[in-house]
Amino acid sequence: MSNIRVAIVGYGNIGQYAVNAVQAAPDMELAGIVRRKAAAIPGLPGVPVAESAGALGKVDVALLCTPTRSVEENALQYLAKGIHTVDSYDIHSSIWELRASLDKAAKASGAVSVVSAGWDPGSDSVVRTLMEACAPKGVTYTNFGPGMSMGHTVAAKGKPGVAGALSMTIPLGTGVHRRMVYVQLEPGAKLEEVTATIQSDAYFSHDETHVIQVENIDDYIDRGHGVHMTRKGVSGTTDNQNFSFTMSINNPALTAQVMVGCARAAMRQAPGAYTMIELPVIDLLPGGRESLIRRLV
Repeated sequence: MSNIRVAIVGYGNIGQYAVNAVQAAPDMELAGIVRRKAAAIPGLPGVPVAESAGALGKVDVALLCTPTRSVEENALQYLAKGIHTVDSYDIHSSIWELRASLDKAAKASGAVSVVSAGWDPGSDSVVRTLMEACAPKGVTYTNFGPGMSMGHTVAAKGKPGVAGALSMTIPLGTGVHRRMVYVQLEPGAKLEEVTATIQSDAYFSHDETHVIQVENIDDYIDRGHGVHMTRKGVSGTTDNQNFSFTMSINNPALTAQVMVGCARAAMRQAPGAYTMIELPVIDLLPGGRESLIRRLV
């Protein structure tokens, strides 16, 4: 069976790590990188860079390493060409609407779209689902950080007057978070106006958000992040079941690795759109079912 040919769309934080993850995968081949400017990338000799996937030859799956708010537009373009897509869309409140839109487009072209394939939403969603299956009645708390949220950072960086930004997520417990947003302003920008614009954005409007001006944003960037999930609930009629899941991570590296696993899974599904809780977890891994079951079950 030939290797899965993967195109990486976008070469920001996630895209750079996606290159490493695809190149390390035993069953994948990097078809190339899609960017607005098709120029060779230092440190990646021989890797094709193009302004469209059409210039990269055969592409099985496109990893959409783009800002969340441009995911749908990009996904629809690739799905229309019959290319599977994987994205890391991270606005929880509108995932179902995105899935519905991409499901229709994917089925029309016979393609597959895996939606919100990061670590949260994504692999954490799978853990939450498993916890709830083990204790159907109860409460789950997801506590993020402390660490850099890429989606929030991109949203803050895109505001008028902002030259650079870092949004740190600070867990306050029981699923409540504070957003500490550090911004480097463009000349003439006013902190009060930038603060109001950031705090009104849907990424920030539901959390306590503080905006702090700094001289040089590069002095603050740390891509580390993490999560601590807990569930206390009931199994059948037995109370006081307690589950805990914790990890500390490099945010874009894990996001990229999960996307690569979902690219593999996309090749094994019927046409349509899927979130990660809808995918058989075995399909995320390379190799045959017998060897995986013998090793992991």
